[in-house]
Amino acid sequence: MGLFDKLRFKGRRVLVVGLDGVPFSLLKRLSEEGKLPNWTQLMESGSMKRMNSVHPCVSSVAWATYMTGKNPGKHNIYGFVDRNLGSMDVFIPTSRDMAGKTLWEILSQAGKRVVVINVPLTFPPREVNGILISGFLCPNIDKIAHPKELAGVLKEMGYRIDVDAWQARKSLDKFLEDLHLTLDKRIEAMFHFMEREEWDFFQLHIMETDRINHFLWGLWEEGDTQYGPEFIKYYQKIDGILGRISAMLDRDTRLIILSDHGFCGMKKEIFLNHWLQREGWLKFREENPKSVKDIHQESKAYSLIPGRIYVNLAGRESSGSVRFPDEYERIREGVKGGLLGMRDPDSGERIIENVFKREELYHGPHYNEGPDLVAIPHNGYDLKGNLDKKELTYKGPLVGMHTYDDAFLYIKDAEVGTGNNQFGVMDVMPTILKLMGVSSPEDIDGQTLL
Repeated sequence: MGLFDKLRFKGRRVLVVGLDGVPFSLLKRLSEEGKLPNWTQLMESGSMKRMNSVHPCVSSVAWATYMTGKNPGKHNIYGFVDRNLGSMDVFIPTSRDMAGKTLWEILSQAGKRVVVINVPLTFPPREVNGILISGFLCPNIDKIAHPKELAGVLKEMGYRIDVDAWQARKSLDKFLEDLHLTLDKRIEAMFHFMEREEWDFFQLHIMETDRINHFLWGLWEEGDTQYGPEFIKYYQKIDGILGRISAMLDRDTRLIILSDHGFCGMKKEIFLNHWLQREGWLKFREENPKSVKDIHQESKAYSLIPGRIYVNLAGRESSGSVRFPDEYERIREGVKGGLLGMRDPDSGERIIENVFKREELYHGPHYNEGPDLVAIPHNGYDLKGNLDKKELTYKGPLVGMHTYDDAFLYIKDAEVGTGNNQFGVMDVMPTILKLMGVSSPEDIDGQTLL
């Protein structure tokens, strides 16, 4: 008998739709232009507010913050990649690396039955009272679900874990075909479980919005006559899906829709490790370094995507050489000052808007695993962690990038907000728990918005 077999479901229900990387400003603009009729109708019976993401604003960090209600210093996820301090091997963090109970685990223990589909950083799936289908980090559909036997059901549906984003670099047409097919299969699975399963909490995550934004945002923004309309068509398809979902819900089910970060057009990719090497902060043992394992012991700092700067600290990094607190602070101040003075070599524009020290952003038991500095770029400059680049900037097929302050939160039949109207993704989890009559854990950082 499983941990949750005897638990029963009861009380008010909540259905959450996550739209990865969809900005508040985009939804507002398309609604005002009359292009999203279902979204416009939803606005008449609920409220949408602009919401902050988290630093760094990438999906794995943002959704970990959402599902735990905690800052990265407590949940231990700082990016899509991290490094093993003993070996300096780079790895992709998964749910095994995330500390703390998730929203759906807390609801499960309170007797609520949950269905969760495709949320980032839920692989490998943890046990819940109900169904959990992992997100895009899962490499194999046989390993995607709890309970395990659901993998067979998903296979029969032709369910797709994610689109092949690399395909967009070769053919945007094939990429669009993949986007539509993947979304269709995602929605098919959603309605299958929504109609056949008992649930108190249901969450669907649409990752495909982030994917299309990365490769078509700039084309839409610039008025491209071929792919600009395809961009809008995709958002109108999602608008139709939201209309179908809303029409199916009864009065006792609260609809919540949110994104984890915003988006904007991209001017250039910026290779911070090239800059660190050029400025003398970083040295490699190899001429063509392949990973952070190739960092020379004389190095003072290095970077991981996006904008995370680590001091090469003795006793933490395996080849660390920085031993004294005054040297540590001197390096942080020197790197911060240099980053704030960095300019686009072509336009002369400043690249970095702000640089935070880790104590300004994080606290908790995993504070020491966090970056020593986090660089925040001006919109349009996407910070990368490549080690082998010979130039500071690059303009490639990516035409969209994440932003911090333009996520959104919508709750039907409620007024969203706080006294100063400033809130972030970590505040959504305690808000959902309050709606469902479940107490929030004492160690979370988020505050209820209702």
